[in-house]
Amino acid sequence: MKTFLLKVEPVIWLLFGQGILIGTILLTAWLLVIGILIPLGVVPSDALAYERALRLATANLLFLPIGKLLLLAIMALPLWKGAHHIRSLLVDFGGGERDPAVASLLYLIATAGSVAAVMAVIRL
Repeated sequence: MKTFLLKVEPVIWLLFGQGILIGTILLTAWLLVIGILIPLGVVPSDALAYERALRLATANLLFLPIGKLLLLAIMALPLWKGAHHIRSLLVDFGGGERDPAVASLLYLIATAGSVAAVMAVIRL
C-alpha cells in the first residue's frame, strides 16, 4: 500500500493544492456574503434565490458546463485538502507507523465524497 501511495502522491498534492485555493478564495467569499453582507443588507437577500442559483449552476460557457465544474470543485476539492491536513497532522504527532492505513482511509473518504459530489452535480 505504501508504494501505491507514493505513486499517487503527485495527484494527491495537486488535489490538495487546488483544495487550498478553492477553500481560501471561493468559500471565504461565499461565507462573507452569506454570513455578513446579506444580514447587513449590503447584498439583497434574493441574490441567493433558488432559481438564480440553479441558473448559475447550469450555466454554460462555450459548450463548457462552467457552473457545474465550479460546484464540483467547491464540493470535492476541500475534502482532499482536509484529508491531507489530517494525515500530515497524524505524522507530525508521531503516527508515522500508521500512516499507510490512515492515509488510505482518509483518501478513500475523500474519494467517496468526490464521487458523491460528481453524482450530485450530474443530477442538476
